[in-house]
Amino acid sequence: MDQPPTTDPYPLHTAARLTQTHTLDSLLTSTPKLALKPDEDGRLPLHWACTTTHPPTIQALLDATPPRSFDPDTQDTSGWTPLMISSSLPDDAGLPAIQLLLARDASVKITSNTGATALHFATSKGNIDVVRTLLDAGASARVKDKRGQLPLHRAAAVGNMPLVKMLLGRGRSPVDATDVDGCTALHHAVGEGHGDVAVELLRVGADSGKRDGEGKLAIECAPDKSVREFVLRRAEMEGLEVEGG
Repeated sequence: MDQPPTTDPYPLHTAARLTQTHTLDSLLTSTPKLALKPDEDGRLPLHWACTTTHPPTIQALLDATPPRSFDPDTQDTSGWTPLMISSSLPDDAGLPAIQLLLARDASVKITSNTGATALHFATSKGNIDVVRTLLDAGASARVKDKRGQLPLHRAAAVGNMPLVKMLLGRGRSPVDATDVDGCTALHHAVGEGHGDVAVELLRVGADSGKRDGEGKLAIECAPDKSVREFVLRRAEMEGLEVEGG
């Protein structure tokens, strides 16, 4: 019976993923074109390097690819760019890589197959420094993904107050935009039990009278009585009206 081949068809991808610096340098010296070879998922070695928190590996791959023959926005089969991958690493771990990619003119405006931008991914992971960096680089907080969600919807859903404030302030995100389910950021904040975020959205003018696709007001999405009462009590203390309260 034939034995499966033991040779790695993508040695540079493996070296990048495992941050094997010596192997990476050797392969780039002997066969530099490997840096531009996509694997079966359409990923370059750089995509895999960006799944790590090892900037030297990323820098080595960037240095080995002349700008004229290298596209930092190459998308894999899911539409992810290296910048998106770095933006999605938790705890702002991808920030050094993002800075390297932006220095090579990586775009913050590319969307994945689901319509999400790097800003969507960074927001979902609560990466405050990354979100700030992407906004400074021109990322728009006004772009919806294919579910109709802005980064603000995601920030509200995970209850990240600093990101909610940043997206509304520096990002100038619309506060009452609805997703495909008719939900606003306020619906998501209340529905996930983040009463403090819900009150902040009301404070900046969120419309508590908007109904989602099922006809529900945001306050009617509260998961329990305690969340509902918290929002109503805090809103009353601040002189804010809540429709349906």
